[in-house]
Amino acid sequence: MRGLSRIMKHNGKRLEDILESHVKFTKGDASGVRADLSGAKLAGANLHGANLSYALLREATLEGADMGEARLGGADFSGAKMRRADLRRADLTETILAGADLREAQLGGVECFRADLSNANLQGANLRAANFRNTNMRGANLYGADVTTTILRETDLDGVDLSGLDLTTTLMPRGWKAEESKK
Repeated sequence: MRGLSRIMKHNGKRLEDILESHVKFTKGDASGVRADLSGAKLAGANLHGANLSYALLREATLEGADMGEARLGGADFSGAKMRRADLRRADLTETILAGADLREAQLGGVECFRADLSNANLQGANLRAANFRNTNMRGANLYGADVTTTILRETDLDGVDLSGLDLTTTLMPRGWKAEESKK
């Protein structure tokens, strides 16, 4: 953790200490505590490569945060504000991002298997080479998103408007037809 992130606090505790205790929690160490950063103000935080697996970040503000290559599997980001966040090559397996604001976020190369992105706002997001297999994307907003070489196979796209997106290299669900993109 570098720069501003070293001095950030949530509920009177230093972010650095919360994350150290959380790593112990993820390793099964009885002295560790699951990170609860719900509602935390972490805009611009450097969390690159951090282990936030199973952490609670509901309604957290992470706009412009660097979470590239972070381990975020099973974390709960419901309703989080993550506009322009950098999540490139992060592990988002089984992560909850329901209702999250991910406008213009960098999600290139993320593993987002079995995640929940229902009603998430992904307008203008970079989703290049991301894996969304078995992900719930019901009602998500993908307007202007880059889905080049994105895997949407076995993805729940109910209520998602894919019109206007270049889907030529996107791996779509079996049996998907272009007319369905205008639901």
